[in-house]
Amino acid sequence: MLIVFALLVVVAAFAAARDWRDREVTQPPGVLVSAEPLQRELSAPPIRLRDYTLTPRARFQLAARVLAGERYHFALAADLMPRDLALGWGIMSDSSLIDQLAISQSDRFYFWKPRSSSMPAPVGQIIASSANMHLIAASESVAREIDRARVGQVIELEGMLVDVALPKGGELRTSLSRTDSGAGACEIVYVENFVIR
Repeated sequence: MLIVFALLVVVAAFAAARDWRDREVTQPPGVLVSAEPLQRELSAPPIRLRDYTLTPRARFQLAARVLAGERYHFALAADLMPRDLALGWGIMSDSSLIDQLAISQSDRFYFWKPRSSSMPAPVGQIIASSANMHLIAASESVAREIDRARVGQVIELEGMLVDVALPKGGELRTSLSRTDSGAGACEIVYVENFVIR
């Protein structure tokens, strides 16, 4: 009986910790991040990570508000990229606009739709001010920080946009644009530094 009680306590503690980890952080109205992501060309050798080969395409840096976060255990390359974050800057860091959108993630995609019959901003502006990012941690400490990030928080990250060659063949290619949408529009980021503000 004591073992069963101990197991129940452990399960309850785990559930409480997970609930806190995923609880949204509320922010006041107003743009929290005005700067757009910075991207610049680079020439760097491929990176071998486990059985994957990462081909650097560009240096990448941004501050952004976390719009959604999804953890993956069984998706393609989940061991390399266990968490995606949908991130927003400019108008997509403003609670007064975000509150008018239903935002979600699934199957490595980020989705949004208006909560009412009218759009709170032009579609092109929303697309250009947010993105779904597949995150590859360069170290265990970076991985821990990525996992800690909660919806509503403002984060800063630095690293490289990379293409990923899969162990059994095939490739995942990163987007190099902030104005694309749909399949292929996600950024794949090799994250060297990640800070929660």
